[in-house]
Amino acid sequence: MADIKYYDVILKPVVTEKSMAGMGEKKYTFLVHTEANKSQIKEAVEKMFAGAKVAKVNTMNMDGKNKRRGAVTGKTSKTKKAIVQLTEDSKDIEIFAGL
Repeated sequence: MADIKYYDVILKPVVTEKSMAGMGEKKYTFLVHTEANKSQIKEAVEKMFAGAKVAKVNTMNMDGKNKRRGAVTGKTSKTKKAIVQLTEDSKDIEIFAGL
């Protein structure tokens, strides 16, 4: 396994209707590095977003989708998604504030 730094763990936030509905319960969804584990994701969120305290992390591995262009077939790359539950006394994550 590669040596992953905390700033390499979180790739981008997931902005969907379902993820936005979870923000009321302090659940935030991110695309993360495919080799990151739950403790690395927790550390990255707490270091990148000041005042955020993580209660738990749920992860899911998603296989790439089959794609076709004419006669050529292939797959998109695998991704990993993490749903981060913050504690009640922690601050909200600001990147989701204006959405």
